[in-house]
Amino acid sequence: MKTLNKWIHDLPADIGASAMPLDRAPQLARKARVHIVALGDVGTTMLIGLLLAGQDVIASVGMCDINEKNLARLEMEMNQIRYPFAGQEGCPDPVLPAVTVVGEEDVFDCDVFIFCASKGVPPVGAGGDVRMAQLEANRSLIAHYAGLARQAGFSGQVCIVSDPVDPLCRAFLTESGLHPAQIQGYGLGVMHARACYYAKKNPRFAHYLTEGRAFGPHGADLVIADSLEDYDDALSRELTDLVVHANIAVRDLGYKPYIAPALSSAALSIILTLRGQWHYGSVYLGDASKGAFFGVKNRVAGGQVTYEDVCACPALYERWKRAYTALSRLV
Repeated sequence: MKTLNKWIHDLPADIGASAMPLDRAPQLARKARVHIVALGDVGTTMLIGLLLAGQDVIASVGMCDINEKNLARLEMEMNQIRYPFAGQEGCPDPVLPAVTVVGEEDVFDCDVFIFCASKGVPPVGAGGDVRMAQLEANRSLIAHYAGLARQAGFSGQVCIVSDPVDPLCRAFLTESGLHPAQIQGYGLGVMHARACYYAKKNPRFAHYLTEGRAFGPHGADLVIADSLEDYDDALSRELTDLVVHANIAVRDLGYKPYIAPALSSAALSIILTLRGQWHYGSVYLGDASKGAFFGVKNRVAGGQVTYEDVCACPALYERWKRAYTALSRLV
């Protein structure tokens, strides 16, 4: 049996032989100023989740988008969401964070930067791995904002939500010059949530709800482990296949599958990050030049990123290695 931490240290030299220190995560104030780039379907749904569930850790939200009419509409609508007597004496209901419009020149004047922009969302009915189809289209976007982060000397937290999150995190790291601990990808939360969905529907997978874990990328090399205590490789691969194709099942109905990712992967996971609680996200593992962002259960607290150092049997270890190797070679 190998632990995740020992496995990272034992990786072959060509894919990163030592773990980067993750001890320079931003020390955020109790309530953070959050800025979001791109308010499409995912960004808007995520914003609603952040407002309704994150009042304890979010002070305000700034929106940046090329669609000025959409920004004007969202500024009105989001600031019209409120508890009826919030802020009045004796009322326990919270006042929701204020929502404003910010220009690109001020987009990194914040504590938390969330990237939801995308150039190449495939239409409903598109075949193949739609996440990887977005990679090349989104590289130029991520490079642009990474350059702005470099110019601003940004010291806060970067949250990458756009697909494919893991290689886009790596691209942002390369172009921005930020420390790896400042960047995290948010795609694994919904994969865990989908595994739970199927575990509730099929008693063969039910033990995943209490014993299972999700690892790796938000895509084809996802690793769903049915149990850390009694890992079943065949059952785990069957559940993984269901989870990987869950987005296609929604597309087959004629809809874009953005609601669950925007809330499970993005809004709720980012809120848990700000609270210093355990969540799923992609953190940087490996050395400075050859590593990759790899999805694990982790928490950000006290200026450190801590990931769960679980043990793996040989079959699970090989799945970790394959997923990590594929991610590291996308650089």
